[in-house]
Amino acid sequence: MITRTVSKNPRTTRGDLVNDLQRAGTKVTKATISNTLRRQGLKSCSARRVPLLKPVHVQARLKFAREHLDDPEEDWENVIWSDETKIELFGKNSTRRVWRRKNAELHPKNTIPTVKHGGGNIMLWACFSAKGPGRLIRVKERMNGAMYCEILSDNLLPSARALKMKRGWVFQHDNDPKHTARATKDWLRKKHFKVLEWPSQSPDLNPIENLWRELKVRVAQRQPQNITALEEICMEEWAKIPAT
Repeated sequence: MITRTVSKNPRTTRGDLVNDLQRAGTKVTKATISNTLRRQGLKSCSARRVPLLKPVHVQARLKFAREHLDDPEEDWENVIWSDETKIELFGKNSTRRVWRRKNAELHPKNTIPTVKHGGGNIMLWACFSAKGPGRLIRVKERMNGAMYCEILSDNLLPSARALKMKRGWVFQHDNDPKHTARATKDWLRKKHFKVLEWPSQSPDLNPIENLWRELKVRVAQRQPQNITALEEICMEEWAKIPAT
């Protein structure tokens, strides 16, 4: 019964199982439940956070993966990846534990769907390539297409020069409305930039997510106490991330 229950609903807690068994006339401890599930190859793990996807998003992501499956490594080295993120001053997003088997962390039952815009204290924009981190800036106002073009003009081009990107380098950004605004498309076209076609709802496909996590871990370890310190520490820690 225990294994069948958590296989059907991995978010079931040990307390839930204790109560269910008590109602069925059986008394067990949480330790017994843990041991029983471990013998079946199940352990309690933090649920992975993944984008909330509709079928159309799934198909678009699969199409993107198939189209680029055989791309040589040199092609990816010629991409500048970019994104925005929010960093909180205090605390971390809550986690949820699930019972799962080894290598099953990305099964839909074992994940927590997320949406892109959550809480946070400061917003950052940054870019990077295989050659290392580009510029990191704080976005202090609500961003629109015009502001986004200004950010790209002031930071993307200098980053490309500093990273010594080869001619014909490719720019990546997601399908946020300010990224796909007419003003942004016109600006990119006038600059003759090549833009990587990107499937919607795919932040997890962008390798800059690894850099964001690295930055957030570093910042959390320093425990900034105010917004000014948070911004300063973000800039300091970003600059310390090695190209490797």
